[in-house]
Amino acid sequence: MSERPPISPRSPRAALEPERVPPPPKRSERARNPFVVVGNAIITILIILMIGAGTVYYYGRQILETPGPLKEDKIVNIPARAGKRDIADVLLREGVINVNPWAFIGGVFALKASSDLKPGEYSFQKNASLRDVIATIVEGKVVQHAVTIPEGLTSEQIVTRLLDNDIFAGSVREIPREGTLLPETYKFPRGTTREQVIQRMQQTQKRVLAEIWERRNPDVLVRSPEQLITLASIIEKETGRADERSRVAAVFTNRLRQRIKLQSDPTIIYGLVGGKGTLGRPIKRSEITQPSPYNTYVIEGLPPGPIANPGRASLEAAANPARTRDLFFVADGTGGHAFTETYDAHQKNVAKLRAMEKQIQNDTVEPTEDAPPPTAAGGAPADTNPTATTRPGGQKKPPRPATPPAPAAAPAPGRQGAAQSTTTPPVVQR
Repeated sequence: MSERPPISPRSPRAALEPERVPPPPKRSERARNPFVVVGNAIITILIILMIGAGTVYYYGRQILETPGPLKEDKIVNIPARAGKRDIADVLLREGVINVNPWAFIGGVFALKASSDLKPGEYSFQKNASLRDVIATIVEGKVVQHAVTIPEGLTSEQIVTRLLDNDIFAGSVREIPREGTLLPETYKFPRGTTREQVIQRMQQTQKRVLAEIWERRNPDVLVRSPEQLITLASIIEKETGRADERSRVAAVFTNRLRQRIKLQSDPTIIYGLVGGKGTLGRPIKRSEITQPSPYNTYVIEGLPPGPIANPGRASLEAAANPARTRDLFFVADGTGGHAFTETYDAHQKNVAKLRAMEKQIQNDTVEPTEDAPPPTAAGGAPADTNPTATTRPGGQKKPPRPATPPAPAAAPAPGRQGAAQSTTTPPVVQR
């Protein structure tokens, strides 16, 4: 057992006096050095900044990575010349982001995308985070709108469609030459100028035409790519069926080889209305023999230029027609055509079509008590053209057969869809 130190007795007066605390040690000269003081202050500040930066990084990353408010994919248009604050306001208004605009701007700076934001129409994914939203705008992957130009339209009709489409901008200086545009499905971002659209269609047409012309059948009678387009445009207007194009091409090729007039109704229509494309009524008998550079009932060979803008398939058919001896074709009443080599067989097919149309008319038209009697000249109402086929885009494309020059004693060959005057006997369709 250890012994306690002895307690020194103190007087009562001494016990009441406070004990003296020893003075603090003197600060060393090194601690009072101003460089040390400044260094300590800098270290302290750095520690505070590191803690603050870590906090900002943590919460900033949370803001960037947190799924956004979008419940489903959404397309938003970022206008041209919009600043970062304007973009943030648009995204906030459209519900793409739900953070303060300054948080968006901070995210843009954090991702070093301040100078890479591009205007345009963007598709933002469901629950896109702020990082995803900024990345989408930086990448510039704007929405591509599919625009389909149907085959067989004239250049004027195509320009009208472009002017009616509000995804394009600007005007068109002039109507492109007929046959220089390739009908197809194209994709364009919103705001593309109409002149750019036309230039792309022309460039595509030149490329496709060059490829088809390079591998054409050496026996084709067309002597230039321009004549190939002209023949293809007639084929395009004559049939809309893929399995018939090469055979229709063979009919016209055989006629060109034998120096027989093509006698194609669409050429009559183009000679009458030009680039407007549609006549809006059947062809009149007087118009069949009306002189026109495009009327192939009057002129020999091909017309001076295309009557429409043919598609790729019709260009292929014109360059590689089927190997047949067919000289005639007529609608078969089912949307297709019946092809023949001789005029007699062709007339039989015409008779079958007439009988079928008459039966359809009898089955669908009920006479009324106040129906007007036939005219004195034996006229009949205009043919309703029941075998006309409807093309994409609402374009009607009646399948019209080619006919030979009829002998003097034979009745005039008819044209499907041709106009019939109520004061003259109806024209027999081919």
